[in-house]
Amino acid sequence: MFFSRYLKMALILGLLSAIGPFAIDMYLPALPAIGRSLGAEVGAVQFSLTAFFLSLGVGQLLYGPVSDMVGRKPPLYFGLGLFTLASIGCALATDIQTLVALRFLQGLGAAAGMAIPRAVVRDLHTGAEAARLMSLLMLVFSVSPILAPLAGSGVIALTGWRGVFWAVALASVAGLLLVYSALQETRSEAERVESSLGSALRAYGVLLRDWHYLGLVGIGATAMAGFFVYLAGSPFVLINHYGLSPTQYSLAFSFNAVAFIGASQFTGLLGRRFGLVRLVKAAATASGTTMALLLAYYLLGGDQLWVLITLYFVASAFMGLVIPTASVLALEKHGAIAGTASALLGTLQMLGGAAAMGIVSLFATGKPLPMVVGMATGALIGVALTWITLSGDARRHLAAEAHG
Repeated sequence: MFFSRYLKMALILGLLSAIGPFAIDMYLPALPAIGRSLGAEVGAVQFSLTAFFLSLGVGQLLYGPVSDMVGRKPPLYFGLGLFTLASIGCALATDIQTLVALRFLQGLGAAAGMAIPRAVVRDLHTGAEAARLMSLLMLVFSVSPILAPLAGSGVIALTGWRGVFWAVALASVAGLLLVYSALQETRSEAERVESSLGSALRAYGVLLRDWHYLGLVGIGATAMAGFFVYLAGSPFVLINHYGLSPTQYSLAFSFNAVAFIGASQFTGLLGRRFGLVRLVKAAATASGTTMALLLAYYLLGGDQLWVLITLYFVASAFMGLVIPTASVLALEKHGAIAGTASALLGTLQMLGGAAAMGIVSLFATGKPLPMVVGMATGALIGVALTWITLSGDARRHLAAEAHG
């Protein structure tokens, strides 16, 4: 009975979390077609992706404290509603400027589904149990990079790129029905009493002075930044440079997602066996080493697609261990302000990813090297942050795990 409830909660939270990323991953195979349809350059089309990530990050700063004040469900209703309306607008856009603006609004709506599910996990569990639920949530969440590009390719083939936005609008409506019918409120009335705008600002002050929290957020942020660079660059590199069709691109993209999903399911088991801190250290280091090898290959003149896919598959597997585990550790000591802590975590990670995409897009040529440089830089900065944040007295960092 416990496991069935556990799995049900992971399924609900994972689906809510996946609605925003679904709007990214279904959209990726359409990027070259959108550029042709709207007469836009590569950089302008990529900025429609960057705008989504910017608002996806900033929006979480609002939803987190509000969910602490009024409960988890009302902000979900608002966010999913905004996402639905913006998605319809994107489907009707006739120029790249309008599409970018509506993608920004779409990201603001999707931010609710990113910040609040992590807070619900912290409402319910801590320690290894939280890592287990977070990994199950990531399993559902990570199905998006597998299914969404394939679904997007099918939708694009049948209806053109605009059909992608009609499809995600329907997914958002389904999310609204799921919140209404299946999600229980996890923030009690008593817990909301002390939450206010003033307390939210104080909570952000506490978090921004907590260097251990910020370090853990940074570890996840740098891992995700490299992934976001791949998100923005891979359609042009794999389709235009390597000559893959949109469907072949979707399969190649899905291959990396399988690695992330598969590895993330071992976070609970490995966390109990070795400790969450040791797990993050080992996985971040392995991911950084793999990306350094990939960078060296391209710097030395290599240009084989199978090398890119294979090494990034390995790096993605290690990232599947780093991202959910670092998130659990970051929220561990902040249960009383879990919504706010989750929001700041999500914001910093999304803004880091958007910044990385924006910087790399300035150097984008449609060839692999600029993309690989951005991916490897994120991974190597993550290694440095990991050892800085989690070095020193191990008992100090592992204390929060003792009751998990």
